[in-house]
Formats: sequence, structure tokens, C-alpha cells
Amino acid sequence: MATRKELIAAVGARYRTGNKADRGKILDEFIGLTGYHRKHAIRVLVNEPRSGPRKRSYSGLYGEALRRALIIVWEVSDRLCGKRLRALIPTLIAAMERHGRLALDAEVRQRLLRVSAATIDRILLPMREKANGHRKRRPGVGSAIRRSVRVRTFSDWGDPVPGYFETDLVEHCGGPKYDGNFVHSLVMTDIATGWTECLALVVREQSLIVEGFTTAQSLLPFPIRGLDADNDGAFMNETVVNFCTDNAIELTRSRAYRKNDQAWVEQKNGAVVRRLVGYGRLSGMAATRALAQLYAVARLYINFFQPSFKLKSKVRDGARVIKTYHPPMTPSDRLLQAPSVDQATKTRVRAQLLELDPVQLLQQIRVAQENLGAIAARGTAPAEPTSAAGVEGFLASLAEAWRSGEVRPTHRKKARAPRAWRTRVDPFEHTWPTLEHWLETDPGTSAKDLLARLTEMYPDLYRGTVQLRTLQRRVREWRSERAMTLVLRATQASSG
Repeated sequence: MATRKELIAAVGARYRTGNKADRGKILDEFIGLTGYHRKHAIRVLVNEPRSGPRKRSYSGLYGEALRRALIIVWEVSDRLCGKRLRALIPTLIAAMERHGRLALDAEVRQRLLRVSAATIDRILLPMREKANGHRKRRPGVGSAIRRSVRVRTFSDWGDPVPGYFETDLVEHCGGPKYDGNFVHSLVMTDIATGWTECLALVVREQSLIVEGFTTAQSLLPFPIRGLDADNDGAFMNETVVNFCTDNAIELTRSRAYRKNDQAWVEQKNGAVVRRLVGYGRLSGMAATRALAQLYAVARLYINFFQPSFKLKSKVRDGARVIKTYHPPMTPSDRLLQAPSVDQATKTRVRAQLLELDPVQLLQQIRVAQENLGAIAARGTAPAEPTSAAGVEGFLASLAEAWRSGEVRPTHRKKARAPRAWRTRVDPFEHTWPTLEHWLETDPGTSAKDLLARLTEMYPDLYRGTVQLRTLQRRVREWRSERAMTLVLRATQASSG
């Protein structure tokens, strides 16, 4: 350090007294010796070094007194930030002194009134960290990688060729997140054709995401040319960036907190993933295998037999947005019409389309959904899925399937337990013995007549016909129980 200071002092004196040509040569030699950036080297050589150590602006005693006073004022202000606290300090000190809550030394008071917002934040930083229980996360390697990836907005897509995908993760946590990791769905949607690939990941991990990209490439009829992800650390990391670099894939990202930048894949998260899988909680290898089995069948059904709309134009007229769409087409049809796709790929897609049976695919999807729904509800797969009948039987059941309501096993609501408790006070709790005696005497009497007799006996408790519907239900239940007693009694007498 001493040698560097001596070098700067010696070269700086020559640099400051030399002419323009000499300064250029001196600067080149200095940069070669030190490795400094050129602008930094100029600043170092132009500024004369200080002759002595920097003096403190105040002593330690007054510095500690200022810190203590600032802490008190900060707490009284309910822990405001530095800028807001700086504006409040004069008013707050005057109010505290007026009520005898604070008595400051004249110099400490003067320093407290002159303190800047930046100094307030710097002095109070340790107290904020201790009070909040954590320290603000500093930007690290992930932030540097994120900054190196180019941002792509929704309007930047234009009309790309097939192969540019938006990708996202869908977490199957089933609501509140508790008890470990959850299965994730890696969703990839092609911008040009709408071709969608979904892959099941047992956990949220960057190496598994790269493996998912590799698997998707083996399934796709065209190469991956670009990937557009959000700012999630699962995508913005060295593993994914290196994978894209090694495979000549263009990696871009959306803007933070702008989901519309990834409108293509966000729409598929609901229209494909949630429609197939539902919102149940999936965790563990069994659920991952069941989800992967569902996606293996559903990918063919979605990409070959599920037409979708594609936005053609969007015009904003004040608050009104006018959207125009292309005619609905399946992703495979859009792929066959793409001029950039070679004929060999189109021939393979046509041949695959001729081999696929949509009824069989749908039947396999229902079986996989039943398996997945059982795992989400009970943690284990059913021994024999009820939907595992033949294709002919499944086709015959489709004509009446609408009568059963929801046909997707992953979306069926859990059966509610019968409610055996009252939510309101029973208005006939104290008078029911009297009512039961009247019914025993005359079982055919109506609930309306019973309520009229009760109104005459207890005018303060019963008025009008407010409790008539409740009494009718109670009488109906009583007659049902008595009828069952008569049936059982007759059965026992005949058997005896």
C-alpha cells in the first residue's frame, strides 16, 4: 500500500505539471503498472493525496449521545424511515421538551436537528436489523445473472417462427403451503403455434428444470430456439443459463410483476394445467409419477384435438379494448401451416395425427385423473380405477355423462359429512313434550293446528306463523320415526 501511494504521488506530480501529450503517455504507463480503469486513473492522478488522516467531525461522546437521542426519537415516531423522520424531528423534539419527556445538551440538540436522512438510516441500521429479526437481502450472483438476461415484453414477440417458448412453473400445494415440498408442473407454450408441453417435477430445483427442457426437446416435433421465463430464481441461475448457451437457445425474461408479459403461458396454466390437474395437494414420488402419466397422454390430446384462439390484434380506444382473434385452430394445424417448418416434420405430424384416437386418449386421461385425484385426496392410488373400462363402454357412457355433473375426477368436490348439530336455538325445546303428547293422542293433526294451540298457551313465545316451517319439519321427522317403529315391530312379529 505504501508503494502504491508513493507511485501515485510521484506520477501524479508529473501528470499535473505536464502538457497534454505528456499526460497521455504518463497515463498509459500508469495504467499499465496499476491496471486501473482509465477514468479512475485520471481521478487518482489529478487529485492531490491528503497529507494526514481524516479528522472526525465530532467526538465519540457526542456521537454516542446523538445515537441514543436518535434511537429515542425513532421509537417515539413509531420507527419511521429516515426521510420521514428527518422531517418530523424538529416538531417531535419540541413536543417532547414541552412535556418534559426530553432534555438534550445544546450541542447534541443542534446536531440532532442538522442530521441528514442518510445519516439517520446509517446510524439506525443495526437497530432496524435487530428489531426486524433479519437483514435485507443483498443482490448476489442471482441478481447479476438476472441483469445479464435480456427483458422481453408481450409486444416484443411479433410473429416468431415455431420454437420460441414461454415457460413457467405451477405449484400444486393445494392452498396453504405446509409440510415440505410440493410437486411442480413445468409448462412450456410455443408462441407461434400454441403447442404446449407440461412436465412433472418432484421438487422446485434448477437441475430438474434443465432435465425437463431436455425431455421436452425430445418430445417436440421442432427444435427449441428460445425460452422466455419470469424472474424466478429457479430460471435465473447459472445452470439454466449454461444450458441455453450450450444448446444455442436464446434466453429472455419478463419484467418483474408484469404477468401480461407471459400471457401465452399464463393462459395455459389455467386452461391446461388447472383444468387437467385441479387444485389438489400433490407431494412425493407417487404423485409425480401419476402426474407425469397424465401429461404423457394429455399432451397428444391437447396439441392435436384442442383448438385454441390466437390473438390477431388489440386496439385500445380509451378504456375500451377491442381484440381480434384468428379462427380457432389446434397447435398441430398451425404447425402444418407454418412456412418455416420443413416438409419432413409436417409429414411426421400428419402420420401421428392419423394414428391417434381422441376417444381412447380421453378415456386414458380420465383414468389418469382418477388415479391422481385419489393420490391427492388419500395419498394412495386406487387398486382398480372405476374408469378403466373398455373404450366402447366409455364411448357409450358419454351420451349420459352430463347427468352426473362434473366428470373430471380431479375436480370433484369432497363429500361433506352430514351435519348433526344445530346452528340456531330450538324454539320448541321446552314445549316439545307437550307437542309429542298431542301427536301421540292424535297423529293426524297438522303442524299448523299444533302451532295455533301453542300460540294460545304461550302467547309470549309464539306469534303468528314464524316457527311454522320448523314445526312442520319436526312433525315430519316424528312421524318418520314412528312409522319405522311400526315397520320394525311388524317385521319382528312376523319373524317370531
